[in-house]
Amino acid sequence: MKQTKNFRYTLIALAVFAAFLVVADSFFDAFTLRVLNLSAIYIILALSLNLLNGFTGLFSLGHSGFMAVGAYVCALLTMPAELKEMNFFLVPMVPFLKNLTLPFIPALIVGGLAAAFVGFLIGAPVLRLKDDYLAIATLGFSEIIRVLITNAQTITNGAQGLKGLPRFATTYAVWITAALVTFFMALLMRSSYGRAMKAVRDDELAAEAMGVDVFKVKVTSFTVSSFIAGIGGALLGHMITTIDPKMFTFLLTFNILLIVVLGGTGSISGSVIAAVVVTILMEVLRFLDEPMNLIFFKTQGLPGLRMVVFSLMLMLVVIFRQRGLMGGREFSWDMLKNLGGILGKRVSGGSGSKGGLGSKGSRRGPKGGRRGLKGGRDA
Repeated sequence: MKQTKNFRYTLIALAVFAAFLVVADSFFDAFTLRVLNLSAIYIILALSLNLLNGFTGLFSLGHSGFMAVGAYVCALLTMPAELKEMNFFLVPMVPFLKNLTLPFIPALIVGGLAAAFVGFLIGAPVLRLKDDYLAIATLGFSEIIRVLITNAQTITNGAQGLKGLPRFATTYAVWITAALVTFFMALLMRSSYGRAMKAVRDDELAAEAMGVDVFKVKVTSFTVSSFIAGIGGALLGHMITTIDPKMFTFLLTFNILLIVVLGGTGSISGSVIAAVVVTILMEVLRFLDEPMNLIFFKTQGLPGLRMVVFSLMLMLVVIFRQRGLMGGREFSWDMLKNLGGILGKRVSGGSGSKGGLGSKGSRRGPKGGRRGLKGGRDA
């Protein structure tokens, strides 16, 4: 009965959100709609990184490299021949890619597979490292990928990037993909593969003693995470309709890591909530990078001040709430009901304490009476 009721709540929430997307796609302005779609892409990217950092215990900083692979492969496969000729005006494009064009969905899958293949090639030798050494190695490989893209001018157009990409990443495309990735992650974590990943995260020696192939689990997690990151990178490129190597720097990986840490490592719903909140805050706090005219002083504009605020937020979370917003828990309707009950008790408790002053004063009467009796005995 309880599960049926919660399932009904979930269906109602999904229907309401689907109706909201229809209204947003029809009536929101271009900027607001872009922020909304960017939230969905960050959900995809945060879940892919959380699969490594949160569920498998692998500290990776190379996500931007896999995003670049997926973005470039998908872009090259969806661009018409005329558009490729316009972009490659300095150095001619390699002949086998010039007339190769695929529909968006097959190109998106191929981009994800290419990122997964690169992730497998990198993960096989690198995943024997641990902790900080693994983070430095993945960061180095990410920079290697970016440098290769910059110098492969006949394939990627080098530092000039690719411009005028078809806008295939519509509101429905990005949010349906985000929903599919979220559903896939939920099923994966409930399967035997997901339990094996959590076992490796908690204790590698104990997992290996129980018969888990630790290295295979790590490589599989790294490859799947790279695939999802490639999908997210491809959607990002087709949403802003231009890509270049400067997009896929460490700063992009830092933004995704910020979302994972704030939402809670090892929590799917935490990554979803934090992705939406952080994406909105990035746009709301954009005024910090611009000149400000305050009452007592003026600023000439401090580019990067917005990221300083996010860095302070990350420091505060690490100091005071190491497990993030959700910790290792997942959202449930029972959690929402319990939160409402706790807030209700606090409100009623506050009002009760104010009304209890009279009763406290009335208890002083008998105490004073006992003192009077005691004084009478002394007399």
